[in-house]
Amino acid sequence: MPQRITKSVKSMVEAAKREIEEIEAADAVKLHGRDDVVLVDLRDPRELERDGRVPGAFRMTRGMLEFWIDPESPYFKPIFAEDKKFVFFCAGGLRSALAAKTAQDMGLKPVAHVLGGFRGWREAGGPVEEPERMPGEKKKDEGKK
Repeated sequence: MPQRITKSVKSMVEAAKREIEEIEAADAVKLHGRDDVVLVDLRDPRELERDGRVPGAFRMTRGMLEFWIDPESPYFKPIFAEDKKFVFFCAGGLRSALAAKTAQDMGLKPVAHVLGGFRGWREAGGPVEEPERMPGEKKKDEGKK
């Protein structure tokens, strides 16, 4: 018998967004560099290599979220014990909504996520460290019209 998915990712994101703080990308850019805020980049290594990074953002993959937050986990990261606001972002704002909801449910607070993710950050003029390229290598969309 084929699998029957009863809860869509769209419905999960919508439910999460009803319970978490959402920050416009332009407002997130204003938080950059503040000592009381940790920007948490959930994008995977391929996305970082392709699209660049937010300078100073704490980087982690979405798959390790619960393990890095839980102080009882052997994978715990001390940054999550700091008295700061944790602002999650991904490429477009879906994974970060789920991550912020999970972190909040685990007791991490305050948390938020960036509407539009890294794409929104870039469009809002946020600082970006461009990925290193080999001499002569072009960006994926460079030269296309």
